[in-house]
Amino acid sequence: MFILLIAIAIFNIYTGSISIPFKEIWNVVTNNPNSSENYQYIITEYRLPKTVTSILVGIGLGISGLLMQTFFRNPLAGPFVLGISSGASLGVALLIMGGSFFGSLPYLYHFSIPLAASLGSFFVLSIVMITARNIRNTMSILIIGLMFGSFTTAIISVLSYFSSATELQQYIFWSFGSLGNLQWSELYLLIGIVSISAVGLLFIIKPLDALLLGENYATSLGISIKKTQSIIFIVTSLLTGSITAFVGPIAFIGLAIPHITKLIFQTSNHKILLPAVGIIGAIVMLICDSLTHISVGSKTLPINAITSIFGAPIVIWLLVSKSKKIGS
Repeated sequence: MFILLIAIAIFNIYTGSISIPFKEIWNVVTNNPNSSENYQYIITEYRLPKTVTSILVGIGLGISGLLMQTFFRNPLAGPFVLGISSGASLGVALLIMGGSFFGSLPYLYHFSIPLAASLGSFFVLSIVMITARNIRNTMSILIIGLMFGSFTTAIISVLSYFSSATELQQYIFWSFGSLGNLQWSELYLLIGIVSISAVGLLFIIKPLDALLLGENYATSLGISIKKTQSIIFIVTSLLTGSITAFVGPIAFIGLAIPHITKLIFQTSNHKILLPAVGIIGAIVMLICDSLTHISVGSKTLPINAITSIFGAPIVIWLLVSKSKKIGS
């Protein structure tokens, strides 16, 4: 599967509006001095960062979705159920469309949108964490997260109603998602966040397996539910919040990748599922990103639409196939 990931990553670098021979890609990747300067610039400054971004997004959202589905024991849970993505969207909406209410907001070019999205995610996460301290029922926490999502969506709707056409268009373009806007300095930051989150996962592999059998069973094994919950929330928030901040909201991946992985591997062991979800998430994101290169006139397709169009039928087909096998 790792070899498949590398092969699809190379194909992802190959695809684009300008055709680059595989030989030139190999020369650039291996730092061959005979490589063309033009091809080298396109690959190192645009296509390779986009490929790395796709891999990180697939890993982060896939793992976040698995954590949420395990913790809530709900197959419909995803990385956005805590309202983190909605908080990020609210932060960006306030930055872009809030001028109608609060006057002109400071617009720090390039880092302003990721900063606004991060602050919005952190704000919503803080409220959910404070609320969760006094609530033991995980289903109630799930509903509270969904309510925060609805609340922030309502505020964004109000902002959209009163904003100008230019502001509304700018916000809508952000909501389409984009994997091609990150520079290497931002990628290093995202790589660091994913790496830190991976370290946090090492402490909760066994608790995640125990949680599948219920909180009472996990408690009987000496597992601290509150500590596990805190680590799951922090890891999910770091991954989802940072990814949404840098590339915008990406649908489907967090919800569907854990289901696809479980259907392929037929296991609930998180020691297997966590790395498998990361790799399959990265593969699916690379395929979806390659599909966005299909030109429609002079424009490319938005990644957020491709992930849903490409993924939803696959999940439906897998679930129907599984039901037929169980029924036969």
